[in-house]
Amino acid sequence: MTRLLTVLMIMAGLSVPAAAQDAAANEGAAATEAAPDAAPEEDEEEEEEEEAGGEAAATYDAQGKFDYGFSGIMARDNRTDLAPLTLASGSPVAGDEYTLKSGGFYRIAINADGSQELALSGGDFFRSIWINEIVINDIEIRPMGVHSIEFDNAGTAVISFVAITPGRYTLSIPGSSGESQQAVFNIQ
Repeated sequence: MTRLLTVLMIMAGLSVPAAAQDAAANEGAAATEAAPDAAPEEDEEEEEEEEAGGEAAATYDAQGKFDYGFSGIMARDNRTDLAPLTLASGSPVAGDEYTLKSGGFYRIAINADGSQELALSGGDFFRSIWINEIVINDIEIRPMGVHSIEFDNAGTAVISFVAITPGRYTLSIPGSSGESQQAVFNIQ
């Protein structure tokens, strides 16, 4: 008896959306009958589509606006390689300021010569981008968030990311105050 009741309740629940659709269709038919010359061509096209393919499926095609190709924004041909950052004792971190576009896919290498234990810190910058991956010695890291990157020895880290939030951000060597000891990123 319980199973029978359960089946009946499920069937009643499933029929409610169908009844609501039927009611909406009846209201639409009544509105069409009330205004018979209100775009009859469109109704005929919709009926033909419904007959041909069952239900007319709604598609939201943004191809013209975002035509990035098969791999989307992360495709290699959409990626821009930026000039590398340098971590070396007494050397400037970057040659000039970087100008990035919000929504652009970028890759930047950070090279450390091992002359001193150095780090780059910039929580605001890392929160304004989406990091795809950080590659260190052919090891790919896909972090949820980063605050700083520190090098104890010589090496290279490559960060690929998408710039998100417009603004002016810096990556700097902690404890230093010189302008040459930071990299400035302007996201437009």
